[in-house]
Amino acid sequence: MTPLSVLDLSVVTTGTKPSQSLRNSIDLAKHADRLGYTRYWLAEHHSLSSVASPAPEIMIGQIAAATQRIRVGSGGVMLPNHAPLMVAERFKMLEALFPGRIDLGLGRAPGTDQTTMHALRQRFDPRGGDDFIERLVELTLWETRNFPDGHPYHNVIAMPEDAPLPPIWLLGSSDYSAQLAAQVGMGFAFAHHFASHDAADAMIHYRAHFKPSNWRETPYAILAIAVIMAETDAEADRLASSADLNRLLRDRGQYRPLPSIEEAQAYPYSDAERASIARNRSRLFVGSPQTVMEKITPLIETCKADEVMVITATYDHDARKRSYSLLADAFGIGKQAAA
Repeated sequence: MTPLSVLDLSVVTTGTKPSQSLRNSIDLAKHADRLGYTRYWLAEHHSLSSVASPAPEIMIGQIAAATQRIRVGSGGVMLPNHAPLMVAERFKMLEALFPGRIDLGLGRAPGTDQTTMHALRQRFDPRGGDDFIERLVELTLWETRNFPDGHPYHNVIAMPEDAPLPPIWLLGSSDYSAQLAAQVGMGFAFAHHFASHDAADAMIHYRAHFKPSNWRETPYAILAIAVIMAETDAEADRLASSADLNRLLRDRGQYRPLPSIEEAQAYPYSDAERASIARNRSRLFVGSPQTVMEKITPLIETCKADEVMVITATYDHDARKRSYSLLADAFGIGKQAAA
């Protein structure tokens, strides 16, 4: 059966303060660890009232310390927001403390609006344009120590020097991201849950054009999807009403905490808004275990996904944990973990 993992945004709800959302992430990670999930990745977002965690590396350390087996990583660190040396140092530290359990997922986007992006980067050397590749190369050079003689960084050491950088994954939602991950020979994670680009096209291109490297000898592609699962289709649909309204507001630029089911059900939707929700449901798999598996299995097979990573956002934390439990049973990973 396909390995199953978790992507967590530490979602804030109208009934849950951000601090509690962070504690809920630790609780969910321990739950996923017991269920047999492969990875638990944390996202980086800034100045969003709907997302509690702007610093995945801090949450990674907390979650790795609270779990036993599951790999923990970033999904991802937005590299343009950070000096590559700082990223190298932080993740080498995590790898030193939790050897063999850390992943470094990297994203190209800022994870925020333009004003906040400027506040994050205002003291950077202004080079203009997209410098992600330059930053990625520099990050890898802190590991290989291949700065040429005479380079100002030649004698700088990313500590702890005896701990390697963890496996690097490039995150994306476009064909460009797939092409880059294949070219540099790194793992690839595709964000189906918000991408407009076809997931199968990106993931198959990545696999077909992958070039072995010092980072990976073979391609490995993760398909990230959004799922809300419950015992029945009706209950799952009820739980998903919060996400439906939240997505509708996000499309208008309103990044509010996740509303309650009662608020979502009382909202006076227009016909156009209901049509928008129906379109968004193409990126959100909702239903009972049988219904969801019937929907996602063809997608997994078409994309030739090596692994599936699931983000589940529900107003009720226990309902979210239950959704991951049902999903683990549907994938058969709980039985594997118990064996």
